[in-house]
This record gives sequence, structure tokens and C-alpha cells, in this order.
Amino acid sequence: MKAALLTNEFPPEIYGGAGIHIQYLSKELRELCQIEARCFGPQNDQEENLNAIGFSEKLKDTPVSDIRSKKILKPLDINLQWAASLKDVDVIHCHTWYSHFGGVLASRLLKCPLILTTHSLEPHRPWKSEALGDGGYDMSCWIERSAYETADGVIAVSEGMKRDVIELYGIPEDRVQVIYNGIDPDFYKPTFDTAVLEKWGINPSRPFVLFVGRITRQKGISQLIQAIPQIEKEAQVVLCAGAPDTQELADECKNLIHEIQQTRDGVIWIQEMMPHSELRVLYSHATVFATPSLYEPFGIINLEAMSCGTPVVGSAVGGIPEIIIDGETGFLVPLKAKSSINFDPVNPKEFQTQFANKLNLILSNPALAQKMGIVSRQRAIDVFSWKSIAKQTFDFYSKCIERYKNEGKRK
Repeated sequence: MKAALLTNEFPPEIYGGAGIHIQYLSKELRELCQIEARCFGPQNDQEENLNAIGFSEKLKDTPVSDIRSKKILKPLDINLQWAASLKDVDVIHCHTWYSHFGGVLASRLLKCPLILTTHSLEPHRPWKSEALGDGGYDMSCWIERSAYETADGVIAVSEGMKRDVIELYGIPEDRVQVIYNGIDPDFYKPTFDTAVLEKWGINPSRPFVLFVGRITRQKGISQLIQAIPQIEKEAQVVLCAGAPDTQELADECKNLIHEIQQTRDGVIWIQEMMPHSELRVLYSHATVFATPSLYEPFGIINLEAMSCGTPVVGSAVGGIPEIIIDGETGFLVPLKAKSSINFDPVNPKEFQTQFANKLNLILSNPALAQKMGIVSRQRAIDVFSWKSIAKQTFDFYSKCIERYKNEGKRK
């Protein structure tokens, strides 16, 4: 079997959860079939059972009326090049809307099934209009809808995402399979090195709360920053937050952090992209990991922290309750959203207080933190192995290919 993986992120150009997913899935999947990967970037890697080729936009110098339009036109440009470059593949597997246009085209051209993995859903991310413009966001929603309406199979990264994709796009339930994201427990394992902490300005002798994520509305970083005054003063708060969706969001985050830093010490903002070899050290040393997401289809970052033996406090949204066992591997914090498409908390101060209280429960009880950390790592190992996830994905490919041969393209 030869499978085409279409993705905007591919090693070494990784910045988000979907990219991490691709990195580890392709590593294990190549043991089961041949992989033709197409991505954004300079990649040109030929290895056993893996051929990864990166592409750049051809129309980058074309003037546009709104600079944000380039963020929607670039994927379309690259997707066309992908479709032209592929041949002799048995199945096409797309990750995020950035790749959907190319997948739809290539599936038709090559007469093979199209599979989509739901890392997120555009109608649930209205804040993306800030980055793409209103017209660009309308286009990303249209591209995504068009792909789901023609997909021969859909992989949902959580039961919550399965419900959402069926509800939004009317996908027949028998074409949707839940396959979780995974973790490499041999890499993400308890790893201690105080020199790494000191390099990033963290005091090894003080407990700390750790946040890791992009500066985007859905990750809820502003909620966490506003909760900091209620977090135990002895604790440091380390915010590994970069890659802002917009300059306005970056400025908003900067102002909130600067304001907090005037009232307490130990609030550390790391904007650089940290090597994963150092990030796992931060996970391991952290007393507790914080995931205050407003929207989170799965939350692979939680698995990374858990696999390093750290408990997680997370908002009870999306796929997070399928990862965290409340009271055993950390705590879940209820979040009542304003609507089904506006995920801002109805009562932000209440959410912030509840979130800080759960963090404090772990910060104030080292024995509880240690116990939860042990259970967290074991859960990551037992449930979220990449080898198992790759085998489930391969089996789903086979199922979709067989149905395509018998029934043809989904109408």
C-alpha cells in the first residue's frame, strides 16, 4: 500500500499539535506501508518507505488588496502543486484544512479514497477571521466543508470530535472512526536537568506551573494569565507561548503578562521555539501542567506532560476529558461557553478562580502531585502508544480502500 500524507507541517518544520501528530504517525506508519508526504517547506527527504517533499508558494509576489489574503491563497497555491506531483497512490490522508483542497483534487485525479483527520473544525474557530480576514475565514470554512462532504473516511481524534464532525457536516457515522493522538513514552519520560531550567530563567528550588501553546484564542492563555494573582505566590508560572495568530494577539498577551509581572515575581514568558529535548525537562520538573483551552479537539500537549510524569489541570472541553482522569491524573475544570461557536467563558472570573484553585490543590500537596504524576505516565503508556495508533490508521486505510473498490467515490 502507498499512502499520501498531505500536511502543512512536517519535520523539521513543526510548531503545533497536528505537526507532532504527523511526525510520530509517519514514523510508525512507514513500518506498515509506503508514505508519500507533501508539506509546506524545504523538505526533500528520501528514506526507507518514506518520501517527503516540501513545496513553497509560486504566487508570493502577486499583490493582494488585504495582506491577510495571502494566508489563504498560499495553501491553495501549494495544494495545486501537491495534486500535480502525486501518482500511483492507494489512499490520500489529509491533516487540517491547509491540505484539504489538494486532497480533494488528488482524490479525483487519481481515483482513490480521501481520508481526513479532524484536528479541529473551522466553524468552531471564528477567531481565525482575525488572522485570515473575514473573506479568508469564509474560504477556509468552505474548503473544509467541501472536503468533508466528499471524504470517503474520517478519523476523529476524540469522541467529542466525532460528535462534532457528524453534527456539522452530516458524515455517515460508519465512515467516522475515533483514533486518538499518541505519545512516544521513550522520548517523553521523566528527564531532570536543573541547568536547562536555569538557562530559561526558572528557579529549580521553587515549584512551578507550566503552560505550553501557541498564542491563539482557543488555547485560553489570557484566562490563565488573569488567574495568576490567585495562584500560590511561592509558585512560579512559566509560559512557553509563541507563534501568535496576529500581532494584535501578541500585543494583548504581552500587556497582560507585563501587568502581572509588576505585581509578583516568578512569571516567566518564553517566546522562542524550545527544542523538545529541553521541553521535556520543563515538563518533568513542573509541579503541574496547565491547559486552560477554550477549544481543544484533543490536546496532545497534555500527553507529553503526563508521559513525563506531571499531573495536568485542564478545562473540561473537547477531547481533554478523554485524556485527564479527574482526581487521578489531574483535575478537570468546568467551562460554560457563551455558545456553540463562541467558546469564551460565560463567567471568565469564575473559570479563572476555579482553575487557580485546582492548580493550588496540587501545588500545596507534593505527595498528591507525585502520586498523580505516576498515574499520568502509566496512562500515557497504556492507552496512547503510537504503534497502536499507526496500526489502527493502517487498518482504516484498508477498510476505506476496500469500500472504494466496491462502492466507488462517496457521492
